[in-house]
Amino acid sequence: MTYRDKTESGNSETNTPRHLLDNNLAWATSIKEKEPDFFSKLSQQQTPEYLWIGCSDSRVPVNQIIDLMPGQVFVHRNIANVIVQSDLNSLSVIQYAVDVLKVKHIIVCGHYGCGGIAAAIEDKEHGLIDNWLQHIKNVIRVHSDELKKLKGDTLHKRLCELNVIEQVINICNTTIVKCAWKRGANLNVNGWIYSLENGLIHDLNIQIGSTSDLKQKLDSF
Repeated sequence: MTYRDKTESGNSETNTPRHLLDNNLAWATSIKEKEPDFFSKLSQQQTPEYLWIGCSDSRVPVNQIIDLMPGQVFVHRNIANVIVQSDLNSLSVIQYAVDVLKVKHIIVCGHYGCGGIAAAIEDKEHGLIDNWLQHIKNVIRVHSDELKKLKGDTLHKRLCELNVIEQVINICNTTIVKCAWKRGANLNVNGWIYSLENGLIHDLNIQIGSTSDLKQKLDSF
């Protein structure tokens, strides 16, 4: 029996969250009422100016918090918005965004209250995810002089910020971004952080748009 057969017959064996499909229908209908050719135009091309690299946390809905419609922002998300030079998933996203979509801005946006950051601070095992969290522990090691003076919520918030800054630098050190700058691409990498408590994004005042910008930023650390 197919899914269609089950749902049409009212078979209770399916655990499909049907209300999500109903929500989708209502959303699509609402969009088409406001702009009848919206989806036909959207399906023809995507030309976003922004690549957003953020956390997988369900409380950070990208398009909503920056008030952009579908098609206006290219998105990659993972636990604690980490960029690793060996992660082909994130590197493939960055390359497609930079080389094909020609985005003008890459935005790394972390958030306060990040569970991945909290887990990296804890002195206990979490299983497979510890392999991923090691990248955040490396941030702790690099900034140990500052972080060892902090405790509790202050420590957590500052590590959230420093993690964003380090990921911005990691992106700038990829061959993808360096080659883009070398050929004269107008590409800036920005670091932001989002507050779950008030819905506001805070600029961490790190914007890098060239190899000279990168060198200057590294020299300042």
